[in-house]
Amino acid sequence: MSGSISNGWITSAKKIESPNFDERSDESDISLLVIHNISLPPEQFGGGYIEQFFCNQLDKNAHPYFESICDLTVSSHLLITREGELIQFVSFHKRAWHAGISNFEGREKCNDYSIGIELEGADTIAYTDKQYDALTNVTQALIKAYPAIKKQRITGHSDIAPGRKTDPGVSFDWPRYLKEI
Repeated sequence: MSGSISNGWITSAKKIESPNFDERSDESDISLLVIHNISLPPEQFGGGYIEQFFCNQLDKNAHPYFESICDLTVSSHLLITREGELIQFVSFHKRAWHAGISNFEGREKCNDYSIGIELEGADTIAYTDKQYDALTNVTQALIKAYPAIKKQRITGHSDIAPGRKTDPGVSFDWPRYLKEI
C-alpha cells in the first residue's frame, strides 16, 4: 500500500483534512522525518478517536482521558493504523503541528522542516507487520519526493523532544525499519 505522492498527498491514503496546520516558512526545506505513536485512549486502538482528535472533534465525554486533551490543537501529516491503513491529515507541503518544542542537530522548531508520521500504537506494545510494511513504503516514497530526507534524518519524537516525549517507544524496531527502507 505505497502509492505515489502528488501535490503533497499520498495517492493511496484516505484523506481527512485537519484544520491544524499552517504554511511552512520554506516549502523547499523538507528535510526531516519524525516517527511518533498515538493511541486514544492510551494503549487502546480503533474507535476513530485519533481522527477526531486531529480534527478538533474529540468528545471530551467519550472517555475520562479525553477531557485533558480535547482542547489541544495538534495534527500529523499521516497516521498508519494497526492494519496498515494510511490516513493523511495535512499536505506534506504544509506545516503540521506534531513536534512541539523540538530540536534536531541544533536546529529548533522541527515542525518547520519535518514530516510527522504517527503509528497507531504505544511505547511498550509491539507494532504490526502491516504498519512496518506501510511505513517502509511511505518512507521510500517520501525520500524519492523529498531527497533532503535521508536515513540519518529520520528520527523519533523522543529524540527531538527528550525528557518531554517518549514515542515511538522501546517497542519500535529501529533496526528492522532502517534495514527495510
